[in-house]
Amino acid sequence: MCGIAGFFNPNKNYKTEEAKWRHILEEMNEAQKRRGPDGRGSYLDSSCGLAHVRLAIIDLKTGAQPLIKNCGGTEYAIVFNGEIYNMKELKAELIDEGAHFRTNSDTEVILEGYLLHGQDFIKKLNGIFAIAIRDTVHGKLFLFRDRLGVKPLFYTFVGDTLVFASELKGLFAYPDVKPVLDRDGLCEIFALGPAKSYGKGVFKNILEVLPGQYIAYGSNSCSKDFYWQLESRPHEDSMEETIEKTAWLVQDSVEKQMLSDIPISTFLSGGVDSSLVTAICADKLRKEGRVLNSFSFDFKDNDRYFQANSFQPSQDRPFVDKMVAFSGTNHYYLECTNQDQYDCLFKAVDARDLPCMADVESSMLYFCSQVRDINKVTLTGECADEIFGGYPWFHSKEAFETPAFPWSRDMAPRQVLLDDNLIHALHMEEYARAAYEKTISETPLLAEDSPTEKRRREIAYLNLRWFMVTLLDRMDRTSMYNGLEARVPLADHRILEYVFNVPWEMKCPDGIVKGLLRYASERFLPHDVLWRKKSPYPKTYDPAYEKLLADNLKEVLADANSPIRALLDTKKVHAFVDSPSDYGKPWYGQLMAGPQMLAYMLQVEYWLRKYRIKIV
Repeated sequence: MCGIAGFFNPNKNYKTEEAKWRHILEEMNEAQKRRGPDGRGSYLDSSCGLAHVRLAIIDLKTGAQPLIKNCGGTEYAIVFNGEIYNMKELKAELIDEGAHFRTNSDTEVILEGYLLHGQDFIKKLNGIFAIAIRDTVHGKLFLFRDRLGVKPLFYTFVGDTLVFASELKGLFAYPDVKPVLDRDGLCEIFALGPAKSYGKGVFKNILEVLPGQYIAYGSNSCSKDFYWQLESRPHEDSMEETIEKTAWLVQDSVEKQMLSDIPISTFLSGGVDSSLVTAICADKLRKEGRVLNSFSFDFKDNDRYFQANSFQPSQDRPFVDKMVAFSGTNHYYLECTNQDQYDCLFKAVDARDLPCMADVESSMLYFCSQVRDINKVTLTGECADEIFGGYPWFHSKEAFETPAFPWSRDMAPRQVLLDDNLIHALHMEEYARAAYEKTISETPLLAEDSPTEKRRREIAYLNLRWFMVTLLDRMDRTSMYNGLEARVPLADHRILEYVFNVPWEMKCPDGIVKGLLRYASERFLPHDVLWRKKSPYPKTYDPAYEKLLADNLKEVLADANSPIRALLDTKKVHAFVDSPSDYGKPWYGQLMAGPQMLAYMLQVEYWLRKYRIKIV
């Protein structure tokens, strides 16, 4: 894992001011240095600059970037963030075709594949990636992003210069790229946040390479196309065949993603998803005479304050204990205090460059900082709920019948603290509805889909394009901020392509939530873990945390220079914090209720102040 950045202008000669432009590349690297604490490099030719910071996981000795190769007297250069899990098979194929390698890196596999096959070679990659390739023969810069959007890649134009970076802060290190927020940006924050519209970077004129997309920028054109898109296809396998194929795909993906030149670990919550990944990893390592490290997360004193509810029916610890005994992992129980997660609220903004999932994100950032001291690579169970239908809204009649994002159906809780003039100016409902309808219109369907199956596809596609990407962003930023590589084997595109087309009665047989995944996991997991009712990522129930948030938001609003004062209604805020504990139902997802609304507003305040954002 790494961070990439750069710029390209086909009409410019950077060599005439080489020191200046090399300094800018260094500034872009410095901005993203937490993504790659193990090394950095840059490349500059007459029209292009590339920058790279490295987290060394594969080919520790010769895998430095940018990687430059000469072919027929012409220079090609690449920077790459991610991992290619089928690199060994691809490398063998390329050697048979005449390719020569000087490193053991997947970066060189990508570039050699491009030299032999052009941009179509990207279709062969199984992995997570953001890639920039400088092709001097065609006078172009190519940008590629992985199929599911696991790795971030933002870009903007300054005149006819294309500027790109893994993170928004990398763009802001380039001259004349400024953090400006217009009405649409405010709607992204208040009507959709912590989600954001795919393809948008929230800030004015900043865009995002879409999942499965590539961009080719040259002297006369900027073309955008998709090398991959999710498709609807008839499902012809029996239930038995579907279970067997799902089990094979999951095991193959997990084992592929164990590729590493340093020891790996797993996150283990005791739920089906993380337990499945852990069991497969532990079993494979055990056969090699090695023991897997695993990590679980909770909050200090949560056993005192935990309150079972429909979203979180049970605590994780008993099920973690069962899995540790079953898989024989070397396990670490990590805890987060109120102060830890409060302090990390603002580090999470630094990591995401945006307000984010409040303490759901800040606590993950804290836990990643603890894991990084022991392991630099970890595998997680993320994305199973979006792909296999695990969330309550997949099963809710109200969500099925309401034309809105199912994790955020009601705009009223989002407006409870906002100034009325801002609410009227933003037209938040219209903005959210347009975003929702755009995704619905893009949902891949089959002509023979019944109205019910059509709606199920729509809900699934909404989750893949929005909710899953928000969690993938959380995982990428919180881990990479700490120099930790977090992998998501259940988000293998082959699993998604297959399961998206499995009929609902097979995904959820007899009403069993994620029944297909559970049946496919029978050979890997103990019975009580396999059939545990879903319980999401934990949050603290300590009332002292709510008070900490409330007191700090009041203090912020007492500051006449606070940039958020113009956006909030002080009377509403005071009335809100004086209301009963937990302040009602979640306003985003399953976990973000009243305390998280206070935390989110504290993040917005910090973000506006630190990034010196201009609102237009």
